[in-house]
Amino acid sequence: METLYQNNILDSLAEGLFSVDKNFKIQYYNRAAEVITGFKKEEVIGQYCKKIFRSDICESLCPIAKVLIDGSDVFDLECKYFCAGSNTIPVKVNATVLRNNNNEPIGGVISFRDLRSFPELDKCWAAKNFHGMIGHSKSMMEIYELISEISDSSASVLIQGETGTGKELIADTIQRLSRRKGQKYVKVNCSVLPEQLMASELFGHIKGAFTDAVNDRIGRFELADRGTIFLDEITEMSPRMQTQILRVIQEGTFERLGESITRKTDVRIIAATNLNMQEAIASGRFREDLYFRLNVIPVKVPPLRKRREDIPYFVSHFLKKFNHLYSKNITDIDPDALDLLMDYDWPGNVREFENAIEYAFIRTKLRNSIGKCSLPSDIKNKIETECRKIKPLFLKEITPHELVELLETNKWNQTLVAKKLNINRTTLWRYLKKNNIFSDN
Repeated sequence: METLYQNNILDSLAEGLFSVDKNFKIQYYNRAAEVITGFKKEEVIGQYCKKIFRSDICESLCPIAKVLIDGSDVFDLECKYFCAGSNTIPVKVNATVLRNNNNEPIGGVISFRDLRSFPELDKCWAAKNFHGMIGHSKSMMEIYELISEISDSSASVLIQGETGTGKELIADTIQRLSRRKGQKYVKVNCSVLPEQLMASELFGHIKGAFTDAVNDRIGRFELADRGTIFLDEITEMSPRMQTQILRVIQEGTFERLGESITRKTDVRIIAATNLNMQEAIASGRFREDLYFRLNVIPVKVPPLRKRREDIPYFVSHFLKKFNHLYSKNITDIDPDALDLLMDYDWPGNVREFENAIEYAFIRTKLRNSIGKCSLPSDIKNKIETECRKIKPLFLKEITPHELVELLETNKWNQTLVAKKLNINRTTLWRYLKKNNIFSDN
């Protein structure tokens, strides 16, 4: 009776949901999953999930493999699922470990949302932004300009930035605007692949190359021939694998595991890392010669705390996004809540910021504006602890002309100017907006 009750609850969910055992065979499949994919429960139960969905992440970034290997959950991973009728659909996936009564892992649970249900999100995301990238700060405008300038190039790109700054989004935009945009675009997260599987994933193998190699299999570089490959978290590669990547860049050649035939590939490499490359090189973690080969076109993504003037634009964007997702009408944020968001340092950057807005959005009831009390407690507590009791200089005491002169003297660093005026950054930002004061750069 309890199992039937639980199944009825799961079948009532709007999101697709299925579970697999440790061998990746599907054990449960809810009603929404049937509706979204077109596959009936009886067709998929007992089948390997990758043979059913044939997703673009099954081999290189399997979310179930990740949660089983390192125990960390996967949230909002975008990919495509193959469905009945030979079509694919865009989905957003969450994954977690499934455990027995002894807290032992016995499989995984996947929930997925059909992104076709929210076509407004694509319009919302692209509106007034650079191909889906949000930000009007000087540093982001420089990145937009660089991406446009390199659209005709096939040179290697190295994107550096902290976790959550949007490195993958930048890589996607570079590929989307490049002359290889009509060719294969393959993504590999180097941090989730065990070292012993990395060579097979990137370069392929032949039957019998190792114990589980029951068939020949092409690798990611061969699959991406004439296209683009995105190597995320490339500093997680072993020194031996770095040597092989260097050879691909220099000579355009490689061998499959267990094979002596040299194969050629023409691939543009976009790499990304959240580490300081100079420190990685100095410590021997990363090859200097490979760094120079990858860093032909460097893109350095600033953390959110270095471009706080973009925060109001992110607020506006995410409010629109969550209004569509949750069918609510929250259109604004209280000034004191925005002050907290502007003052927080955001170690998780845009990813952490989006989570905070979603948390506050969900908690906001019976009003159309997010208040300070709805924000995550760690943000409020952090800011209140660091709050300095200073007497503010009211902006009415300074003319717009004087303020422009002060901004120009400080190279339009609004954070620095706000400190000199002993006012909150948000107060300065509102004053600039009200008086239509913008940098000409």
